[in-house]
This record gives sequence, structure tokens and C-alpha cells, in this order.
Amino acid sequence: MKLLMAVYNIAMDKDVMDALEAIGVHCFTKWPRVLGRGRKTGPRMDTHIWPGANTVTMFVMEDDMAKKAMKTIKDLREKMGHEGVKAFLLNVEDKL
Repeated sequence: MKLLMAVYNIAMDKDVMDALEAIGVHCFTKWPRVLGRGRKTGPRMDTHIWPGANTVTMFVMEDDMAKKAMKTIKDLREKMGHEGVKAFLLNVEDKL
């Protein structure tokens, strides 16, 4: 099992969710509004000085689907010009 954690600009939520839904990823846990600063994207602190926010969505899936999901995120990054989408793939040691 794998955990895919996607961190992206809040404005891209529909794009990310639609792309993963299209390949059969239906289950997730979402933090709809998070703050942070990326190496290339700069701060998103939801203030007048640093406007904007991110979303974090976690998906737990089988290994073969995780590879497909990471490719889907990669394709989305290329389409959007790498603007505001990151994904991390982690091993799930156990689940209940």
C-alpha cells in the first residue's frame, strides 16, 4: 500500500481531484486550506502581503494505482507548467 500526499494551490483543487477521479481514485482525506512556502512558489500565507493558500489531499491506494496516480500528477504538473503541484509517495506499513 502507498500513501500519495498531494500539496497544491487551492485554485487547482478541481483539476487535481478530477484527474485522480478519472483514473479511479475515489477515496481521500483533505485539508482544504493550509499555509506554507515552497522553494519555487513562494509563500502562500493567506494574507494581504502573501495571498493565497494551498490544499493537502492524501490518498491511500495499492502500489500499482499509486504509480498511475503519480504519473497523473506529473502530467498535470507539465500541463500547468509545474505551477503549484507537488506529490509525495510514502509506504503504508499498516492500516486498520
